Amino acid sequence: MTQPEPALRDALLAAVPSLRAFAISLTGQVDRADDLVQDTLLRALSNIDRFERGTNLNAWLFTILRNLFHSEYRKRRREVEDADGSYAARLNAQPEQGARLDFEDFREALSTLPADQREALLLVGASGFSYEEAANICGCAVGTIKSRVNRARSRLTQILAVEDGSDLGVDNVTRAALQAVNG
Repeated sequence: MTQPEPALRDALLAAVPSLRAFAISLTGQVDRADDLVQDTLLRALSNIDRFERGTNLNAWLFTILRNLFHSEYRKRRREVEDADGSYAARLNAQPEQGARLDFEDFREALSTLPADQREALLLVGASGFSYEEAANICGCAVGTIKSRVNRARSRLTQILAVEDGSDLGVDNVTRAALQAVNG
């Protein structure tokens, strides 16, 4: 494995937090996500000569990560799953704050989306890629990405019963407590 030049090495290291966030969103498990990011970086370093200078390094890395995830998913399909979530429920700590509950609701709703919609939404909404970049990463048309993102957003709005912006963020009990303290 050849050592990349310092600027490229720095760019690879700078991409790690975004790769990790995307991997966690895909896998739902921090340990698996960290392994996936490590495998992505190893694959990228061993194929660094195939990276075209002047193109989007993050898009290249996200494509590698996505492909590794799907390869792993195909391998894991034969494993026994926790279909009803009973085992996972015993492992989870109950959240102590409303924001944590909201996040868990969102995470659960996100996990119910079809994989292609979830990927598109995470790439565009969470990772900040343009529709064009996300289309390149997923290997599909820009219109397909836009459609997937739109369907994902609509479905999340339904699942979470979001009617307008006031449904997001601090709940009414917390709002009242803050007013009593500040008012």
